[in-house]
Amino acid sequence: MASPLSALIITFNEEENIYRILKSIEWIERVLVVDSGSTDDTVKIIKSFRNATVIFRKFDTFAKQCNFGLDCLDSDWVLSLDSDYVVTKSLAQEIQSVILKYAANPDSGASGYSISFKYCVNGKPLRSGLLPPRICLYKRILSSYIDEGHGHRIIVNGSICALYNKMLHDDRKPISVWLDNQKRYQAIEARMLKESSSTKLPVQDLIRKHTFLAPFASFFISLIIKGGILDGKEGILYAFQRLVAESILYLNMHVKNPHRSKDGQ
Repeated sequence: MASPLSALIITFNEEENIYRILKSIEWIERVLVVDSGSTDDTVKIIKSFRNATVIFRKFDTFAKQCNFGLDCLDSDWVLSLDSDYVVTKSLAQEIQSVILKYAANPDSGASGYSISFKYCVNGKPLRSGLLPPRICLYKRILSSYIDEGHGHRIIVNGSICALYNKMLHDDRKPISVWLDNQKRYQAIEARMLKESSSTKLPVQDLIRKHTFLAPFASFFISLIIKGGILDGKEGILYAFQRLVAESILYLNMHVKNPHRSKDGQ
């Protein structure tokens, strides 16, 4: 008999993060981790958890990696997580409540649930995070992933509701890793924006594509409108992270061959 809920995580060199997410979901019967060849202690840490199984797949795209994981599961529901997430006790209780209601009446409720985030800096949850909600809990047989921008997106055949409690996003990797990721992510994001018709873009992406305002707007929104200034040093650090990320995107959008001189050298 299939279990009602399993968790799916994609990893590559996540030794700084993977313990906290696995510890927060020890209550889930089966956790499947799809690893793409970690060279640090990620796999060792995963194997220390009795409910976690790790399988290897060479990375090509996030969507293909996730769909491969879904094909290896047989549960009714899947909780999709990143290595730098943490499921709080209140969120765990809410998820368990959803699964119990589904078990009592499989035809009731939504086919997927979105979860909002509290972004953490130095382990401190902030009020100023700008991460959008993500569909993390969904019925397996009704769902599949597609690649989008530098990441991926879940497509769920059915209605979507929102859970009340929030997930923690708590990445403890060195800032140098964050910068390297932003260089890669924002290059892909810039290419997607340049190739997209402006008539089909939301307002925030129009601002990012056609003006220099996005970096400063993200800084101001994080620090003032979202109350990051009240989070102390960590709130200020997060605002600067957003400023840097959006600046890298802007440079990718508008600077051509920045390392090449006029004579082609």
